Amino acid sequence: MSELSREIGEIWTRLFDHRPFLNGEITYMLKEFEEKRGDRDVESLFSMLENFTDVRDTHIEKLTKTGGLVLPLLLRKIEQTRELAAEAEKTCIDLEEIYKQKQAVNREKRRKEWDCFIDDMNFNCQRIDNTFEEKEEELRDLYTDLNHKLNINSSK
Repeated sequence: MSELSREIGEIWTRLFDHRPFLNGEITYMLKEFEEKRGDRDVESLFSMLENFTDVRDTHIEKLTKTGGLVLPLLLRKIEQTRELAAEAEKTCIDLEEIYKQKQAVNREKRRKEWDCFIDDMNFNCQRIDNTFEEKEEELRDLYTDLNHKLNINSSK
C-alpha cells in the first residue's frame, strides 16, 4: 500500500505540479529576452553614439558657419523692420495730432457760427418784436384817433 500511495503521489506530482517546468520556461524566456534586449540596447547605444559623433563632427561646424552668415543679415533685417515700425508709429502719432488740431479748429469755427446764428436770430426776433410793437402803437393811435373823431362827430 505504501508503494501504491507513493506511485499515486508521483503521478499526481507529474500531472499537477508544474513548478519545475515553469521554472525552466521562465529562465529560458528571461535568458532569451535579456539576450535580445541586450543586443537591441547595445545597437541603440552604438547608433546614438554614431549620431552624436556625426553631429559633433559635421553639423556643429556647418551650423556655426551658417549662423555666422545668416544671423548678421537677420539682425539687419530686424533692425530695418524696427525702424520702419518706429517711422509708421511716428507718422500715425503726427496724423492723430493734426486730426485733433483740425478737429479743435473746426469745433471752434462751428461754435462761432452757432453764436453768430443765435445772435442773428435774436436780432431778427428783436426787430420783429420792435416792428410789431410799432405797428401795434400805430394801430392803437389810429383807432384812438378814429375813436376821437367819431366821438367828436357824434357830439355835434
